[in-house]
Amino acid sequence: MSSIETFYRHIFTFLTNEDFWMRVSTGIVQMIMIIVIATVLSKVLKIAVHNIFKVRQKAPIRISERREATLLKLLDNVITYVIYFIALVMILDTFGVAVRTLLAGAGIVGLAVGFGAQSLVKDVITGFFIIFEDQFSVGDYVRIGNFEGYVETIGLRVTKIKSWTGEVHILPNGSITQVTNFSLHNSVAVVDVSVSYEGDIERAEQTIRELLAELPAKYEDMVAPPELLGIQNFTSSEVVMRVVCETKPMRHMFIARALRKEIKLRLDEHGIEIPFPRLVLYNRQEEETKRAKTDA
Repeated sequence: MSSIETFYRHIFTFLTNEDFWMRVSTGIVQMIMIIVIATVLSKVLKIAVHNIFKVRQKAPIRISERREATLLKLLDNVITYVIYFIALVMILDTFGVAVRTLLAGAGIVGLAVGFGAQSLVKDVITGFFIIFEDQFSVGDYVRIGNFEGYVETIGLRVTKIKSWTGEVHILPNGSITQVTNFSLHNSVAVVDVSVSYEGDIERAEQTIRELLAELPAKYEDMVAPPELLGIQNFTSSEVVMRVVCETKPMRHMFIARALRKEIKLRLDEHGIEIPFPRLVLYNRQEEETKRAKTDA
């Protein structure tokens, strides 16, 4: 019998082996069951975690909403990683892979790789301290280096920031050295109002003060009634008065725009004009002619 015939005979015997196909079919069924159970378990655990946080929201002592949103996203990721890793190990064990030996070898390889992946370790450690120290949370408006926007995700390795124009910046946590968080405390809206030199300054101030007292009932983002500080500056054609208002975090731009509109409408109602640039022309020749006539 030739070697080719022997080879084909072994292939035929292998393919017609009932025990082999029984093991394969059993393994496939077990793999599908493991994946289904892992998916269901992952969803159940996530729902349970979300419900626990909903219950904590009604408790007298609770963490901030910012911290809750950050921890929820982090726990969702951890649950997904852990459950599917266990599922993968169980699937390998189902097909007869020596999982213990594989994990032991992976530990040695991981130790060797760890020395060459110091930046990855740095990212993970930094991410842990960002969450532990509550430096910033999901939903905060922050500036990190040259990037500025709302925090979408904080992971153990990367942080995602979405700018107001829609770009998403993905930053390794190890590269985050300085953070400016605009969402921790109230903001301040600053608006400058110009009045012409010919206008009645005291009347304009009184009109603006009456308006400012009415605005907190109209705009809920105002923490306190706006305040007219007084005359801020003199320019070539106008007197500049400054209005400030304490607002909820990151609502100062909206309130500043609303203040400008409300003040403009109220000044128009009282006939107080906002100045416009003026240009005075001086005719030297005409002035000299008048002076000559006067001397004569």
